[in-house]
Amino acid sequence: MSALFQPLQLRDTTIPNRVWMPPMCQYSAAPEGPLAGVPGDWHFAHYGARAVGGTGLIIVEATGVSPEGRISPQDLGLWNDTQADAFRRITDFLRSQGTVPAIQLAHAGRKASTAQPWKGGAPVGPDAHGWQPAAPSALAFDERHPVPTELTTAQIEEIVGQFADAARRALAAGFEIVEIHGAHGYLIHEFLSPHSNHRTDAYGGSYENRTRFALEVVDAVRAVWPDDKPLFFRISATDWLEEGGWTPEDTVRFAADLQAHGIDLLDVSTGGNVPRVRIPTGPGYQVPFAARVKAGTTLPVAAVGLITDVRQAEKILANDEADAVLLGRELLRSPSWAQQAARELGDMGDTVRMPDQYGWGM
Repeated sequence: MSALFQPLQLRDTTIPNRVWMPPMCQYSAAPEGPLAGVPGDWHFAHYGARAVGGTGLIIVEATGVSPEGRISPQDLGLWNDTQADAFRRITDFLRSQGTVPAIQLAHAGRKASTAQPWKGGAPVGPDAHGWQPAAPSALAFDERHPVPTELTTAQIEEIVGQFADAARRALAAGFEIVEIHGAHGYLIHEFLSPHSNHRTDAYGGSYENRTRFALEVVDAVRAVWPDDKPLFFRISATDWLEEGGWTPEDTVRFAADLQAHGIDLLDVSTGGNVPRVRIPTGPGYQVPFAARVKAGTTLPVAAVGLITDVRQAEKILANDEADAVLLGRELLRSPSWAQQAARELGDMGDTVRMPDQYGWGM
């Protein structure tokens, strides 16, 4: 059996193969009113197509733990039961296709309240359903973004509780795995990095203080998330700064801390916290960061970053650089990538299958 199509067991959850879909925002929910943050037909069709295509694990896009935690007013949310109930239609269908349903819980911090990217992605105000962002420190992301409100310790505690509440709703909604979003310059990443965290209290300064909020979130979610279900954490392994930022060495150290607090897999990405930083992109450009964590810890890792080719993906796993591959834009282009890969590798079987509705005529 090829490496791509071996099952992966995490706690009591078996993921049928190693071809996974990472969180990719669709910016397609209602911005306000009773349907704010509620998944609709677009989300059902979007995720359902990738499940029909054989994807082993689908991580639903960054989902706000509060209205103010959304990246855009059109983001999904899990701050009320109406949202949780609507997700059940999606999780039921994904499971019916053999796909494990997961969801990423997020707070956008200082990068919140922006327009949909195809409308420019600039910050928006109350006239466009926006709000005032909050962050560890009163430092704007860039010259376009407003200066965020610096969070008080009481507000930090409240957000920790919001993550836990959203995890409870994720369970009720039928998700098998929760991923905590600690990457791409959003709130948890903002606390981790000295570039964006200039606090002088218990949440800033030293490595231990800057990681405190993230670990409090992990502990709060793990406390309400069943022991038999996996918990993931997404991280930006580097800020791509020569100094003054979060580093790959920090990531390896933090991976061990996360594992000790109940994280079962690290989803390794990079960047997002510093505007206009130079990132040397290319096929698999972020894989070495996942490989570094895997070599330096016993925590399972998933790799992402311009993974598009079947042989490339197979090699990443066969070389033990990661335990799974996350295909982002490639799965947008090719919803049935997993089935195509299985045919190319001669490995169509129990871990990826063609639906009967299609397979009988192939």
